[in-house]
Amino acid sequence: MRSNTRALLAGCLTGLLAVAAGPALAQTSVLRIALNADIRGTNPGVNRDDNTDAVVLHVVEGLVGYTENAGIAPLLAEGVAVSDDGLSYTFTLRQGVKFHNGAELTAQDVAWSWQRYMDPKTEWRCLSEFDGRGRAKVEAVETPDAQTVVFRLNKPDALFLATLARTDCGMAGILHKDSLKADGSWDKPIGTGPFTFGEWRRGEFVRLAKFDAYANPGEGKADGYVGSKRPLVDEVRFMVIPDSAAAKAALLRGDVDIVPDVANADVKELKANPDLSLSIAQNMGISTLLMQTRDPLLSNVKLRQAIAAALDTAEITKAVTEGLARHNNSIVPLPSAYHTPAHDMGYTHDPTAAARLLQEAGYKGEPLVILTNKRYPQTFSSSVLIQAMLQAAGINATLEVLEWGTQLDRYNKGNYQLMAFPYSARLDPSLSYDSVMGSKEKQPRKVWDSPDAQALLEKSMVISDKAERQQIFDELHRRFLEEVPFVMLYNGVEASAFRKNVKGYEASVLSKPRAWEVTIAD
Repeated sequence: MRSNTRALLAGCLTGLLAVAAGPALAQTSVLRIALNADIRGTNPGVNRDDNTDAVVLHVVEGLVGYTENAGIAPLLAEGVAVSDDGLSYTFTLRQGVKFHNGAELTAQDVAWSWQRYMDPKTEWRCLSEFDGRGRAKVEAVETPDAQTVVFRLNKPDALFLATLARTDCGMAGILHKDSLKADGSWDKPIGTGPFTFGEWRRGEFVRLAKFDAYANPGEGKADGYVGSKRPLVDEVRFMVIPDSAAAKAALLRGDVDIVPDVANADVKELKANPDLSLSIAQNMGISTLLMQTRDPLLSNVKLRQAIAAALDTAEITKAVTEGLARHNNSIVPLPSAYHTPAHDMGYTHDPTAAARLLQEAGYKGEPLVILTNKRYPQTFSSSVLIQAMLQAAGINATLEVLEWGTQLDRYNKGNYQLMAFPYSARLDPSLSYDSVMGSKEKQPRKVWDSPDAQALLEKSMVISDKAERQQIFDELHRRFLEEVPFVMLYNGVEASAFRKNVKGYEASVLSKPRAWEVTIAD
């Protein structure tokens, strides 16, 4: 009996030793990326902001997307054919693309997704671009077979593909029907992207998981949203850290791996840290001082011109970006091929002219409130400098700091006098202008409401000749400086810092963190 017991114990011990000597269990690789604010939702292009877009576009993909040099290339589409009259776009879908639930992508999924976006109840941000209120109306979406989708427009639109690819439109991401609950309400995104949606703990983090069956659209190098997009880590966690100093401290401690938007003032210090790497890119976002031209005071163009003359935008840019960027008073971003010397013409800082214009405007010291936020440190810093410069010129400017969501709501409703406000990148000048131009009656968030200027913009959207478009953008810039619907300050600089064990991460002209093609070592 004792010998049998000893034999049994010996056998168990041998088994335990064999397990201990076997291969180690694989560890889960987790990439942690800091976000300066929580996302607003998970529904592509709905109740969104820049952080929301950045996260959601890891999960969903559109038919086309932007390359790193601001071109448009196929994504879920294998190819796109445009009819001679510009009224139909035929997309051939890539073979073998699967949704996160295992279903294969078909033309019917594209048609269903589009129908949902075009339903006003969805509240898609970009509905007005395609329902006839914008440049063209999508009159029909046809599916002649499982791999072919045809979009039919009522008139030519040279920017149709560029608008489909817009990140603020969620790239018109194609979703599976299972993204909705049984009652038709939104549940979570089931897309085709390199990562699947895992969990959202509000105010804490968003967790995404590697999609093992991802159909990679490119080979080798990442290229915006359309190049190689392999998910090389098991999990991505977007960590909500609103305070920039706290995010920096978390990076230094190793509690996060990437801070995609470090303060410009910290660049020099972080660059000298042997545990960290930096990636810096000039982006096409625009930083502005918005002016509500329907305000009783600011409807006076002389007052708006006085404000522009009171501001030293070169000095503001130098101070806010720590000398990493130069000022730009044109809506056409500095990296754009359309930013010619004509767009280097800008405001002249002239306190004497400002005083004269104030007198001509009949300004008598009425208060002007500048809305701002602390979510974007550069935006807040610029608003402080703007207030000081306006006060020095005799303008009774006060500062009101809002939570970002509140400021965004005020912006969307046009409910402000002055507002320091950053716009995410638009990679075609027509779209940069379109983000700020339009009828305030139809879209209160629009800033520059000028029928004559709008006619020029619309012309730029239907012609493809570069020289003709250049002339239009040059004329729009001249009118912009004359009418001063708002003040352009500078294009942003994207400074990203990350731990040395992170490989493959790069800051992007698209101004959003991207976790694909990125690895992390122990």
